[in-house]
Amino acid sequence: MPGTSQSDSKLEPPRRPQYPFSVGHRDILHIALPASVAFITEPVVGLVDIVVIGRLGDAGLLGGLVLGALAFDVLFSLASFLRIGTAGLVAQAVGAKDARDGLLHVSRAVLLGAAIGIVMILLAPALLWLGIGLLAPEPGAHAAFSEYFFWRIWSAPFALVNFALLGWFYGRARTKAGMMLQMMLHGVDIALSVVVVHWLGWGIPGAAIATVIAQALATLLGTILLTRHYGGVAGLGRRLNLAELGHALALDRMFGLSRDLMIRSAALMGAYAWFAAQGSRMGEVTLSANAVLLNLLMVAGFFLDGIAQAAEQLTGKAVGANWRPAFDRAYKLSMGWGLALGLMLGAIWLISGTALIGFITTNADVRDLAVDYLPLAALAALTFTPAFVLDGIMIGATLNRTMRNGMIASLGVFLAAATLLQPAMGNAGLWVALHCWFLARGGIYWWALERRRTSLFGA
Repeated sequence: MPGTSQSDSKLEPPRRPQYPFSVGHRDILHIALPASVAFITEPVVGLVDIVVIGRLGDAGLLGGLVLGALAFDVLFSLASFLRIGTAGLVAQAVGAKDARDGLLHVSRAVLLGAAIGIVMILLAPALLWLGIGLLAPEPGAHAAFSEYFFWRIWSAPFALVNFALLGWFYGRARTKAGMMLQMMLHGVDIALSVVVVHWLGWGIPGAAIATVIAQALATLLGTILLTRHYGGVAGLGRRLNLAELGHALALDRMFGLSRDLMIRSAALMGAYAWFAAQGSRMGEVTLSANAVLLNLLMVAGFFLDGIAQAAEQLTGKAVGANWRPAFDRAYKLSMGWGLALGLMLGAIWLISGTALIGFITTNADVRDLAVDYLPLAALAALTFTPAFVLDGIMIGATLNRTMRNGMIASLGVFLAAATLLQPAMGNAGLWVALHCWFLARGGIYWWALERRRTSLFGA
C-alpha cells in the first residue's frame, strides 16, 4: 500500500550509485605497457650501479653496494603505501566521478611523504646501525655499505614525495605521464652513475649522489605536472583548504590503509632482506651471486607490475563505480595477461641469463655460482605472477587488511620452508623456499579475495 511503501522506503539504506563501464584487452594494455616501461627502469638502475661497481672487480665493494641498495629498498618499501595506497584511493574516486577527492588524497600523501623523509634523515645513524645488524655485511662490504647509506639517505624526502605523485598519476590511469616521470628519474640516475663512478672515479658515494640528484629533479617535474593539471598554483589553491586536508574520517581511512600496507611491505621486504642476509652468511661470493639473480628477478617483476597496475586501476575504478561486471572482467584479463607474460619472461631469462650474468660481473666465482642457480631463479618469473596480479586487485579494492594478513601468513610459510630446506640443500634450498613463498602468497590471496568479492559491491 502507498502508506506502507513510503514508510518502508524511509528505512532503506541509501543506494550506492552505479557508473557502468566496460573493460577489454585494450584497457589492460593501455595501462600496463607504459607502466611496465616506467617500472622496468627502476631495477635497471640497480643493475647499472652493480655493473659500474661490479666491473671494478672487488667483491667487497659490490657486496656493500648490493646491501646498501637493499637497505633502501626495504626502508622505502615501508612507505610504498604512499604510491599504492594513493593509487587505489584515487582510482576509486575516479570511478565514483569524484575527481576532486583524488586531489585531496594526493595532497595528504605528498605532505606525509615529505615529513617521513625528513624523519629518516634525522634518524640516519640509528637506521644504519639497524641495517648493519640485520644484514650482517662481511668486513669487506661493511665500509662500502656505510658510505653508500649516508649519501643515499638524502634522497628520502624526494623519493617518498615521488611515490605519492606516481600514485596520483596511476590512479587516474595517466600511465604515460607516470612513465615519462620514471624514465626521466632513472635515465638521469643511470647517466650520472656512469659519469661519476666510471669516469670521475667517485666510487660508492658517486652511485648514491646520482640517485639523490635524480630524485630531486623528478620531484620538481612531478609537482609541476600536478600543479598544471589543476590550472597552476592559483587553481590548485582554489581547490584546497586546510580543513579538508585535515578531515577526520578521510585521515582515519588514509592512516588505516597506510598502516596495513606498511605492515604488508615490511613483511614483503623483510623476506627479501632475510634471503640476502642468509646469502651473506654463506660468504661474499654467494651474497653477490644471489644479488645478481635477485636483481634480474626484479626486472621480470617490474614488467609484471605493469599488469598489476592495470588490475589495480581498473578494479579500483570498478569498486568506486559500484560495477561488478567491470571488476570481474578486469580480474580475468589481468590474470591471463600476467601468466602469459610471466611464462615468456622466464623463458627469455633462462635463455639469455648466462650472457647477462657475464656482463654484470667480471668476478669469475660470482659469475659461475650465479649461472649454477639460474634455472631455479628463472622459474620464479612464473611462480610469483599470481601474487603480483592479485596484489594489484586487492590494492584497487582497498582490501588492505586481507592483503596484510595474507602477506604475514605467506611469510611464515617462507621462513618455515627455508628453515627446513636450507640446512639440507644449501643455497638451492633457499631458492626453493622463495618459490614456496610466492605460491603460498598467491594461493592465500586468491582464497581470501573469492570470499570477499561479493561484499565489494552493493545495490
